[in-house]
Amino acid sequence: MITPPFASLFQRFFTDRLGTQMEASPNTIAGYRDTFRLLLRFAAEKLGKTPTKLQMEEVDVNLIGDFLTHVETVRHNSARSRNTRLAAIRSFFGYVAMNEPSYLLHCQRILAMPGKRYVRRVVDFLDRPQMDALLAAPNLSTWISRRDHTILLVALRTGLRVSEIVNLRWQNIIFGTGAHVSCEGKGRKQRCTPIRRDSLAALEAWFRERAGAADDPVFPTIRGDKMSRDALERVVRKYAKASCLACPSMAGKRVSPHVLRHSTAMELLQNGVDQTVIALWLGHESVETTQIYVHADLRLKEKALARVTSKDSPPGRYRPEDDLLAFLESL
Repeated sequence: MITPPFASLFQRFFTDRLGTQMEASPNTIAGYRDTFRLLLRFAAEKLGKTPTKLQMEEVDVNLIGDFLTHVETVRHNSARSRNTRLAAIRSFFGYVAMNEPSYLLHCQRILAMPGKRYVRRVVDFLDRPQMDALLAAPNLSTWISRRDHTILLVALRTGLRVSEIVNLRWQNIIFGTGAHVSCEGKGRKQRCTPIRRDSLAALEAWFRERAGAADDPVFPTIRGDKMSRDALERVVRKYAKASCLACPSMAGKRVSPHVLRHSTAMELLQNGVDQTVIALWLGHESVETTQIYVHADLRLKEKALARVTSKDSPPGRYRPEDDLLAFLESL
């Protein structure tokens, strides 16, 4: 039986499996693309042949193990990033196993490779003074600074993901009564996020200045194009650094757009919003995902500790204040 070469199966995986069968999102395809671009270059250098001439048998469990070690030690990826790379590789070899039984044993060895355990750190977030300092960092004297201030305000008030912010169009923002942002989040889940008054006023002012069409990006570049994820991350880092003068606690703090998303969730939690509502607000698949914020909120733990009776305090006991109540207690 003639089996297709590695390159043929590889291309079919991206076109048929991801593109047609799964209808994977552009972000998912881009993540898989980056993983396999690194893997193919690593394999080509290690085996001394171009990626097109690679054979399925050569891309084995040992080569992939060496590649995963390479991304950790040479590229300095975290264990979590390593596991993400491995998940993409498993997906490809799972497809090969289903479509080419002759490679089943070869694929099973790779599919059995375990993910690496890592320390689940407490999520980073900004408190109220830090958020205020970040929002005050843009001086609002230029078009760019006013755009950036609106970006930071929307990110902190709505908790949108990076991809959701850069893909926002004016038609996604509903002004007036019941103002909200409508977006398509991770997993193609549609959701509506309410807009607070201060955010709505800033968006209305930005809309009057921008005066874009319904399909135009809300936060464009100077050329009018959609911002990239990297550009948005640079905006956040720029003003996080600038806010250190007004808020020293920001110094040395690693602030990213996802930290702003965490800050939104923590503010909701600290103001007594139920975890289920926060999960819906952020577009989480499960309420269990939202529990990371409970673990990170020290104030909630301190409140719980305050309710606990001290070890040295005398034990409390109910004592009736009336003879009739005492009679009832004696029954």
